[in-house]
Amino acid sequence: MQILKMVRKIIQYPRLTQNYPDKSRLRVDRFVGKPVIDISKCTRCGECASRCPSRAIVLNRESNDIGINYDECIYCMLCEEVCQTRAAKMTNDFEFAEKNRNRLRKSPLPEDSGVSEVSHEELCNKLERNIKKTLGRSLYIREVDSGSCNGCDYEINGMNNPLNDIERFGIHFVASPRHADMLLVTGTAVRNMQNALLKTFNATPDPKVVVAVGACACSGGIFRDCYAANSGIDSLVPVDLYIPGCPPRPQAIMYGILKVLDRIKG
Repeated sequence: MQILKMVRKIIQYPRLTQNYPDKSRLRVDRFVGKPVIDISKCTRCGECASRCPSRAIVLNRESNDIGINYDECIYCMLCEEVCQTRAAKMTNDFEFAEKNRNRLRKSPLPEDSGVSEVSHEELCNKLERNIKKTLGRSLYIREVDSGSCNGCDYEINGMNNPLNDIERFGIHFVASPRHADMLLVTGTAVRNMQNALLKTFNATPDPKVVVAVGACACSGGIFRDCYAANSGIDSLVPVDLYIPGCPPRPQAIMYGILKVLDRIKG
């Protein structure tokens, strides 16, 4: 009788899990992705730059150039709302993650920011070789909240629901950093959590990958330059991948994880 009930439930409820990264069944038109600025329509009035809450929009009056630092953008859509010429608009492009933080920025990071492009690339190459050589198995992730609003953490939890089911890739979340291969870090690494983040990083065995999830972890977001927070976790620990957004949706985080492991093209 119990078996018949199980069979009836299987027939009654269809398969819910999406086939992402196959986007054939994904309603991407409903997604809010990164904002873009159409240079041909922009009058350089500076309204979007002055109203941006995270100061992510960069307007250079001397060169008459404008752009967006995506590692600082919180996807609030205010730029689209205030733009009189409709030059600024939100897109559906959510697959957005980079190993080099400068590739997310219009204005390059200063040399004294603590982010070294050369050492970062060397570390990425070494980690990729070690992961391919060592991990011929499932990937284990430890999620670290270094002082977030829990928005990114909710999206990370969403990766484990029946709709996304990240475990179908052989990726599992663990309770201890000593069992982890990858750290998913959210938040700005506030003063009270800096030591905890460093201890977690040191407790994770090599080879390990660190992924900054969300604007706060990438750059500090709207909290950067605050006395109680860091302007990005890369000033404390080496970061191998940056996933911008506030918060990035589960598919965007999945895209970043697969990208850092070279499981997808691009």
